Amino acid sequence: MKSLRVGMLGILACAAVAAAPPAVRAQALSEDEALRLGKEAYVYGYPLITMEFTRRVMTNVAAPHGTHAPMGQFLLMRSYPDASFKDVTAPNADTLYSTAWLDLGREPYVLSLPDEDGRYFLMPMLSGWTDVFDVPGKRTTGTKAQSFAITGPNWKGHLPDGVKELKAPTNMVWILGRTYCTGTPEDYKATHAIMDKYQLVPLSSYGKAYTPPAGRVDPTVDMKTPVREQVNRLDTAAYFTLLASLMKDNPPAAADAPMVAKLAKLGIEPGKKFDASRIPSSAAAKIPMAAQEQIMGHFKTAGTNANGWVFTTNAGLYGTDYVQRALVTAIGLGANRPQDAVYPTSEVDGDGKPYSGAHKYVMHFPKGQTPPVDAFWSITMYNADYFFVDNPLNKYTVSPRNDLKYNADGSLDIYIQNESPGKDKEANWLPAPKGKFILMMRLYWPKATDPSIIDGTWKPPAAKAVAK
Repeated sequence: MKSLRVGMLGILACAAVAAAPPAVRAQALSEDEALRLGKEAYVYGYPLITMEFTRRVMTNVAAPHGTHAPMGQFLLMRSYPDASFKDVTAPNADTLYSTAWLDLGREPYVLSLPDEDGRYFLMPMLSGWTDVFDVPGKRTTGTKAQSFAITGPNWKGHLPDGVKELKAPTNMVWILGRTYCTGTPEDYKATHAIMDKYQLVPLSSYGKAYTPPAGRVDPTVDMKTPVREQVNRLDTAAYFTLLASLMKDNPPAAADAPMVAKLAKLGIEPGKKFDASRIPSSAAAKIPMAAQEQIMGHFKTAGTNANGWVFTTNAGLYGTDYVQRALVTAIGLGANRPQDAVYPTSEVDGDGKPYSGAHKYVMHFPKGQTPPVDAFWSITMYNADYFFVDNPLNKYTVSPRNDLKYNADGSLDIYIQNESPGKDKEANWLPAPKGKFILMMRLYWPKATDPSIIDGTWKPPAAKAVAK
């Protein structure tokens, strides 16, 4: 629900716009001011716009299929995605996704989870602005059977006994569940048996026989172009028109009141048609590119920079750090809270040079210095656009589940290169493309008894180029 302050700012801004003649409204902002405010507004709205495009693509089917499912239904990923998967940047090849998109505008949904028998899982729930507002899972709620009612910002009512309320700040919600699986045939079977018991029903159907309705397919939705490209192609008018529309059901947080006032200066008000005349055309033409450069340029200052790795513990919950939120949206949509996962990312080797498949690299972990986690860790290979890299082994990540071979002194070497390092080292091999690539670590559930990942004192070792 919007705070009174946000509501009053919107009312006052609307009154001011209505009182001004059209000619004055169109020239109210200089090009420089419009460009400055426009960049801020673009960055602020980037997560909500990206979530909407992702929702459209992932739910544009009549029934669950592949990596898509209708609104209000689980899509259970039966296997890890491959290099053809382009729905979400920086996809995960360590846990099987159980994802669902909800519209809480009509009524809440009830999520029922079975006894997971100690298996690691988490069910992070993202608002329309990408904040993880709640996260049932092994770390937080345990692995016994449990049920939750996910309610919208304006819902009030009573819930059945044994059902815990999780209040969402927006009507758009993305459940981005993850269940750990080693990827062997035996563990696929065991994991599927658990995931098949994940249930999601409208509150009015809880405890009753329920058959989800068929989804609606919109032929105008672009199902081929990656979402980030679709968002980046929007011109200023289309972008801000959609932002204003989405903000009606996905209200800004109370802390966003100053930004809401800036949006009003640009003619962007929740639930109202965007007043494009407020932005000079010369500024409108520059806003998208300038904002995108700011978002991606934030990478190098987004967190701790050590040994060629950049990582942050500012993810999942962003407050008013809108640039950080936008960057995480761009390169890792669906990121968890740091207590659940930290994602060190690297574009350069130990000498500060961009990675290239023309070289061979080694990551060396001294004995006892692999990541201190309570769940698991991995290193994933991405191309320059943060998608998986096709390779003969269909291997996109390396982790302890690969039965890594340790050196005689207890240290560990990971080989990052285009060609096989040899059969005896393939367990420790992360296949790279011939061109540019990016590495990302996943550190799931940093040890509660060892704060070194969260406080930044543990640092990933550099990936060092091997002399030819």
